[in-house]
Amino acid sequence: MSREKSTASQPVLPWKPKIVLSLLSVLTDILQRPNGTINRRLHDFVDLKAKARDKPVNGVRTSDLTVDATRNLWFRLYIPTDTTPTGGDGTLPVIVYFHGGGFAFFSPNSIFYHDVCHRFARKIPAVVISVNYRLSPEHRFPSPYEDGFDTLKFLDEAKFPNFPAYADLSKCFLAGDSAGANLAHHLACRIGKTEFRNVRVIGQISVQPFFGGEERTASEIRLGKGQMVAIPRTDWVWRAFVPEGENRDHEAVNVTGPRGVDIRGMKYPETMVVVGGFDPLQDRQREFCEWLRRSGKEVKLIEYPNAVHAFYFFPELPEASLLMEAARDFVLMVSDEVRVEGDQIKNLIG
Repeated sequence: MSREKSTASQPVLPWKPKIVLSLLSVLTDILQRPNGTINRRLHDFVDLKAKARDKPVNGVRTSDLTVDATRNLWFRLYIPTDTTPTGGDGTLPVIVYFHGGGFAFFSPNSIFYHDVCHRFARKIPAVVISVNYRLSPEHRFPSPYEDGFDTLKFLDEAKFPNFPAYADLSKCFLAGDSAGANLAHHLACRIGKTEFRNVRVIGQISVQPFFGGEERTASEIRLGKGQMVAIPRTDWVWRAFVPEGENRDHEAVNVTGPRGVDIRGMKYPETMVVVGGFDPLQDRQREFCEWLRRSGKEVKLIEYPNAVHAFYFFPELPEASLLMEAARDFVLMVSDEVRVEGDQIKNLIG
């Protein structure tokens, strides 16, 4: 999609997204204490939750499975129940999803993320695994990355109840929004140096990834007083996440900077990056795309000029539907490429 820059600092939104985003911004400011801690009790009170439902709701059945109870590592499993498997072999791809929230807020059963993953499972369709990773500042870098990797190792065993036989772990996609997209990237880097028995990550869906750096970008300066990702909030969550004494040029934050992981020559999945025209992080997200290309990786950039950060929370926004369509097309395209590649290898061997 072509880029159309706007000179406006605020988008025109319907009343519901406008009110909800304003409330989330105010609550975030209240929850972030000046001493670097979070009012976790209040956070858990205002973070509205959705229950898992064994009985299908709108064609999707959900359940929660524990990976490691000692660190509250679990995931919510979304299984489409009234869709035809899209693979030529009667299988569905698997999407491992990481929620946003600046590494400090939300969980898979937060109402917004439950609804987003429910739509991914139904619209693509795919088996979706939404991971509950540890949150900062109680658990700083690299805790969320370790939780993501250990969840993939757990999936690689594929020995747990409720996992459908038609879920194809060899067609696995990492996905996430905001901080979750940051997590997915770092997990992709680690996977590039690891061999699994069953899990094969073939693609990545990176929705408005959360990156940063000490030097402000033009979009951060232009849009950094808006909702959700206003500069004071993002600076706070980075301080709460990186190791004590580190700054925003840490490798977890400034992934394209001099301390970022060098992925040249490393296996890295084909990636779709989604950028919003009213997201202060957009310059860093475009640079992420260019960095992937310079590193020899396949990347597809999709831009929604009128989209705010977290637009996908609101299915009534046209960009939310466009995202689901783009994600579906991307998953089908990459899965088909892998299938063709596999057929070619079989023919050579045969």
